Amino acid sequence: MIYSNACEYGIRAMVHLVGAGDKRMLAREISEREGIPGPFLGKVFQTLVKAGLLNSSKGPGGGFTLARDPAKITIYDIRQAVDGIDDLEGCAVGLAQCSDDTPCPLHDSWKPVRAQIKAYLTKTTLTDMAAAMERKRAAAKRRRAR
Repeated sequence: MIYSNACEYGIRAMVHLVGAGDKRMLAREISEREGIPGPFLGKVFQTLVKAGLLNSSKGPGGGFTLARDPAKITIYDIRQAVDGIDDLEGCAVGLAQCSDDTPCPLHDSWKPVRAQIKAYLTKTTLTDMAAAMERKRAAAKRRRAR
């Protein structure tokens, strides 16, 4: 697994916010539309606000918006905020000393896998994810229309 359920929910909710543009959305509204447990999403959103990825405003007309252009927010940013990235940086078996010079038994096989995962996470933006979701929705709509 590349990320936890909490991180997945954060990604899905932030992709949902891409579609909202500058419009503020309530966490409750997003949780209903995305099928994410509300209290869980609230905690994830607190983490994303603290990380500077979301803006939050209270009161009438309040809600959540993306803190930056979605083309500048990567899946890596979200994962770093919600799950951390220690597992992408550290030893695959948890040894304190693991490097090219002093490799663990999995080092040589894990190193290229870790590099591919990091490359995917750092290159994939919320804009990319939103476009992929839109393509999937359009394809599903075409299939239903047949």
